[in-house]
Amino acid sequence: MSNSTTTTDGPPRTGQSRLGRGLNALFDSKTTGRAAISAAAGAPREGAGLKHIDIDRIQSNPFQPRCDFDEAALQELVTSLKTHGVLQPLLVRPHGDGYQLVAGERRLRAARAAGLAKVPCFVRSMEDREVNEAALEENIKREDLNVLEKAEAFRRYLDTFGGTINDLARRLSMTRSNVNNILRLLELSEPVKDALRNDRISYGHARCLLALDATGQKRALAAIERDDLSVRATEALVRRL
Repeated sequence: MSNSTTTTDGPPRTGQSRLGRGLNALFDSKTTGRAAISAAAGAPREGAGLKHIDIDRIQSNPFQPRCDFDEAALQELVTSLKTHGVLQPLLVRPHGDGYQLVAGERRLRAARAAGLAKVPCFVRSMEDREVNEAALEENIKREDLNVLEKAEAFRRYLDTFGGTINDLARRLSMTRSNVNNILRLLELSEPVKDALRNDRISYGHARCLLALDATGQKRALAAIERDDLSVRATEALVRRL
C-alpha cells in the first residue's frame, strides 16, 4: 500500500471560518448570555433570539458525522429531559416549511424519545458549509466519536466543499498531520475498518496496518484479535510481514 500523503485540490481558502473560533461564534454573545441566565433558573424562556419550536418541524442534520449513539447515555439524557426539560437550546436554521438541525443531535433525539412537544432553539440562517462545519465542531473532538466516523466526516466535507487538508486542519484547529493520519484510515481494507468501527482494534493498531497490503492486513488483524496484541507488538509484527 502506498504511504504517500493524501492531498485534496480545491479552491483557495478565503476568509476565516467561524468554526475556527468555536461553535459559540455562531451565537450572539448577548443572546447566549441571556439564555445561560435563563437556563440557570430553569428551562430557557423565549426572547433574545430564542424560540420554542414544535419538535416535528425540525429535521436532522444531514451532515451529522456521528452514526452510532450510546444507547445507555441517550437513555440517561431522556430521563433528565423528562424531569428538567431541555436546558441547553439547540441550534437550527430555516429549511423549507420548517427547520433543520445544526447542533444538538443527541438532545433532539432524547427530546423525541422523552415525548417533548417543543424544544428551545436558536434560529440562524446558515449555508450548507457552515452547517457541516458546525456539526464537525460539535462532534469531532468528542472522545466517544469513533475515529473512522471522523475520517468519513473529513472526507465527506472535502468532497462536498473542496479545499485542502491544510484548510480543513485550520478550520478544526487541528494539525495537518493529525487530519491526514485520520483520513488515511479510509485506505484500510474493509475487514480492518469494520474492526476499527466496532472497537475491536484501536486507532494505534489501525495506523500500524496501513503499512501492509490487504492480504497482510488480514493476517495481522487475525493475530491482533487472536493474541490480544498491543500496539507495540503490532508494530513488531508488521515489520516481520
